[in-house]
Parts: sequence; structure tokens; C-alpha cells
Amino acid sequence: MAEAAVKTKKEFVGVVKSDKMEKTIVVAVETTALHALYKKYVRRIKKLKAHDETNDAKTGDRVRVVECRPISKEKCWKLAEIIERAK
Repeated sequence: MAEAAVKTKKEFVGVVKSDKMEKTIVVAVETTALHALYKKYVRRIKKLKAHDETNDAKTGDRVRVVECRPISKEKCWKLAEIIERAK
């Protein structure tokens, strides 16, 4: 019998941009991608809404978010850990 493939959940590290919503934070995740024509690395920033059950993360914190089931229309990430607190 063939072994079942184990799917790993996606993870991103980013900075909290907003914590004004109840149990939700907005995390800016920065990636670099090589431009196809100009062969230059371009910075791309994606903003993700993540579930923060305890309202623990604050603006400026560096956090790790993990993929989860859809919690609402735009929220399918949850806070895994706070890596570094804002100063």
C-alpha cells in the first residue's frame, strides 16, 4: 500500500502592521522575486489577516503565521508565535 503524502502548512514571518481588530492582526510579509525581463530582485509585500486568539501581538512585532482553515472571508492564517517584540 502506498504511503499517504503529508501536506505541510505554509509559514511566513512578517511584521504586524495593525492590531485594531478584535482577535485579528494584519501582517506584512516581504519576499524578493527575480524580475523576468530585467533580472533584478524586486521586493514584494503581501498583507495577510491572521487570527490572534489572545490579542497578544501588537503593532511592530515580528511574528510567525501558519496556514489554517478559513476563519472568515479573508482570514485563513493564525498566529503561531511572536518572534520579537516591538521596541
